[in-house]
Amino acid sequence: MLKIKVMIKNNQKSVKIPAGLRLLIRKCCHAVLESEGFNYDAEVSILFVDNKEIRQLNRIYRNKDKATDVLSFPLGENGNYDSNKETGAKLLGDIVISLETAVKQAHNYGHSFEREIGFLTVHSMLHLLGYDHEAAALDSALMHEKEEFILERLGISRQSAFTDI
Repeated sequence: MLKIKVMIKNNQKSVKIPAGLRLLIRKCCHAVLESEGFNYDAEVSILFVDNKEIRQLNRIYRNKDKATDVLSFPLGENGNYDSNKETGAKLLGDIVISLETAVKQAHNYGHSFEREIGFLTVHSMLHLLGYDHEAAALDSALMHEKEEFILERLGISRQSAFTDI
């Protein structure tokens, strides 16, 4: 069974992190790798930020001067990844999630914060594995299908809810 090390850091104070959120993210990361047949140990880092910080990162790395929900920074290309010299785990990359935007989007879409964070994590993990919904409409449809399949397997329906947001 593959092992995935998910390093999560909170760099924001605007949203209280609900109990179970870190476990949810780890489950999502593992489910993506399992669904995609990724048969290597892996490492990924996740950073929670506020809208100000994600806007700055979006401006620097994507030349878009606006806040966004999530950014993915893959460390591999075409299935080739650097490895952690000590563990041999493949270094997949970094995911940055604006918790402020996630709360707003969950409300706007009428689903739970859990669903939103699950979706953003699965979406970003697929980016780290090389999927790009901006490349073509077919790629976008395929990526969306994979996201929904993985979330459904995890039991994260649109009606799932976290308490105390």
